[in-house]
Amino acid sequence: MKNRYIYWISPLALLAWTSCGKPAKQNAPPPTPVSVADVKKAEAIYYDQFQGSVVALNSVELRSQVTGFITGIFFKEGEVVPKGKELYEIDRRKYIAAYDQAVANLSSAQANLVKAQKDVDRYTYLQKQDAVARQTVDQAVAAYETNKSGVAVAKAQVESAKTDLSYSLITAPFTGRIGISQVKLGAQVSPGTTLLNTISSEHPIGVDFVINEQDINRFYNLQKKGTDSTFKLQLSDGFTTYNKPGKILAIDRGVNNQTGTIKVRVQFPNEDDVLKDGMSCVVKVLNEQSGNRIIIPSKAVNEQMGEFFVFVSLDTIAKQHKVTLGPHIGNNVVVLKGLDEGDKVITDGFQRLRDGGKITLGNPNAQQTPGQAKQGK
Repeated sequence: MKNRYIYWISPLALLAWTSCGKPAKQNAPPPTPVSVADVKKAEAIYYDQFQGSVVALNSVELRSQVTGFITGIFFKEGEVVPKGKELYEIDRRKYIAAYDQAVANLSSAQANLVKAQKDVDRYTYLQKQDAVARQTVDQAVAAYETNKSGVAVAKAQVESAKTDLSYSLITAPFTGRIGISQVKLGAQVSPGTTLLNTISSEHPIGVDFVINEQDINRFYNLQKKGTDSTFKLQLSDGFTTYNKPGKILAIDRGVNNQTGTIKVRVQFPNEDDVLKDGMSCVVKVLNEQSGNRIIIPSKAVNEQMGEFFVFVSLDTIAKQHKVTLGPHIGNNVVVLKGLDEGDKVITDGFQRLRDGGKITLGNPNAQQTPGQAKQGK
């Protein structure tokens, strides 16, 4: 009876073991359709950008050096004035009078000096004839020296009065554009305190920007080369590029120890008066790595936690490569490291890929889901 029980159970166990030992056959996922692009080298010209501001290379605040009332304004606000042009007149009457008086005093002092000189000559001659005392001659010589000093004082007074008179007429110190007047006719001005106007040069003009101290040697080398093709300017509208190149005019004397930066000034021609003092702009500096570089479409790059990767097509396998990127140029990006010329990068469809995944060339957007395939039948 016992043997019969085992006899019937064994085939059932064998059947169960057979069904468990043979796993069900699973279908492998189909290759992912992707689009690829050839990795090529091309001429990549790109620029580093710095925020800058336009500055006049020569700018002066016009202030009075004498007191008085404004009696004349001889310019049109906002125009370019040539060097030496009369701009403002301060009431000159008392300065003319002071100058005339100083000139008259000088004439009187010179006449007294001539008389004193004749006295010295006369008394010296008479002393040789024993006709006058020695004391008389000494007094004549002393009077001559006094009058000689008086002439020197009178000359100094003439120069002082002449200077004050010249200060009453303010002229342009250089050719430049003058601003809106800060005073009107009849306004009273005080020496050194009253701002009359500001005049600044326009051509050439400068642009100031700051660089990190790590870049100092790079800009010193650019200054030595003196090339005009290194610097370009983008205007404040964000679209217009100034059509004239610049060159380094000066690098500041030292580094700011609080910010670790140093100021650089680039000079640009400005014959057409496009650049205005105080404008903001972006300075574009030609990158030293410009040249024949590997360029790929930007859409082929995938960022993961601050690192950049691309998938490279190896026949039917996708291999992930870590890359080091340079600047973006239009819809493309420069690859500094991680790819070789002739590689094929996947530009579309890599979102569904893993490293080592199977691929096939095709339209990634045309792939259907299983549910969509059934609806299409």
